[in-house]
Amino acid sequence: MTDPDKAQAQDRRLAGSAITGGRLRSLLLELWQRTRFDWGFVSDRLSQTFRKETWLGAHDRRFVAETLYGMVRQLRRIDAAVSRGGRRGAPRDTDRLLAYLLLDGLITAADAARAEPALDWGAVATIDEHIARERDPAKRVALACSLPDWLAAHLVADWGDRAEAVARSLGQRAPMTVRANRLKTTREALAQAFAAHGLTTTPGRFADDALVVDTRTNLFALPELKAGLFEMQDEGSQLLAALVAPGPSTSLRTIGGVVVDLCAGAGGKTLALAAMMDNKGQIYATDDDKRRLAPIHERLTRSGARNVQVRTPKSVGGEIDDLAGRCDLVLIDAPCTGTGSWRRNPDAKWRMRPGALEQRQKEQAEILERAVPLLKAGGRIVYVTCSVLDEENGAQVRAFLVRHPEFSLQAPADVTKVLGERAFMFGNAARLSAEGILMTPRTTETDGFFVAVLKRG
Repeated sequence: MTDPDKAQAQDRRLAGSAITGGRLRSLLLELWQRTRFDWGFVSDRLSQTFRKETWLGAHDRRFVAETLYGMVRQLRRIDAAVSRGGRRGAPRDTDRLLAYLLLDGLITAADAARAEPALDWGAVATIDEHIARERDPAKRVALACSLPDWLAAHLVADWGDRAEAVARSLGQRAPMTVRANRLKTTREALAQAFAAHGLTTTPGRFADDALVVDTRTNLFALPELKAGLFEMQDEGSQLLAALVAPGPSTSLRTIGGVVVDLCAGAGGKTLALAAMMDNKGQIYATDDDKRRLAPIHERLTRSGARNVQVRTPKSVGGEIDDLAGRCDLVLIDAPCTGTGSWRRNPDAKWRMRPGALEQRQKEQAEILERAVPLLKAGGRIVYVTCSVLDEENGAQVRAFLVRHPEFSLQAPADVTKVLGERAFMFGNAARLSAEGILMTPRTTETDGFFVAVLKRG
């Protein structure tokens, strides 16, 4: 643990001891109740609160944010602990807050007992040993890693004995990772610029442009972001761009390379590909949801990317009909359950309902079909999800190949050529299957991503 981390941990312990009563506790309970009401995005709730509650200092804001995220991540474990402590019926929100602080080592059982003497806080503190004795694997994973039962069952079916370790890794806090924009700077120069702000950084394990910012800070406030020198992007997402557009010899780096990003969203992968292609070729970015696509315009302007056209969807459709039969590559960052992004969006697992997986599978199959007529002979579909579930990954690829025997699976890239001496380490860390590559926080220390490449004969 670095000195700044030790100081932040001490700040959290002091705040935790003080929160057994007072204004900060009231604010946290209000935030928690609003979050639980509809499982809206925690990041939005926090931003609104911090703008309104100007009395909060930097340490208090950090404490509030980490505590709220922690309660969302660990809800089922917390509720099981409160129940073990003797609370009958539904846990009270005050019980939940105190249980989280106790389990996270921020207060002692004596602190909790002074605030709420009715519970056996010693029993609350031993919940993990109690859960470990649960014989049903899916139930154990659901409680230990705070998942809905049906999602835990899918994880166990896919991952077997490794399900709990994978689920735990998805429940950790994600690092702050940025992509140095090679159109304007280098990773080394960006690290020096961050150091001038007093920020410590570490190069990513695999992606050439990835930089992990070790010092907790507000990256949106840095002038380097406004200047387009970097974008926030998980290393796994960066690595996908490198694997599908690996080097100067590929057609994507020539004037004739035509790429469609069919689910561009806010444009993270579009921007990464534009930089990989060194502003050569042409990328067309579109998305069914024009609201998700809206931020891409500002990001493109500051990035210096000149090889991207945005095709905003129209009510009548047809915004990319003119590209039929012309494309070298269609990137599909498919709509999915988002299980691989729970580190950043833990609230998403509570918004999801049984039946959501089947709906996403239907949408994935439909968007794969939309990609087919866009490709020229020899063109590729790059199918990506931020999911760790086989139903959305390998199973979806296998079903597509049955429907389209003219396509064949292709390795995303010569990993050795892309990663060099890091290729062996990546091969041991990622889950390589017949259908594609799967990354998880447990092994590659990235978000969970799956990528498969389908080549038209």
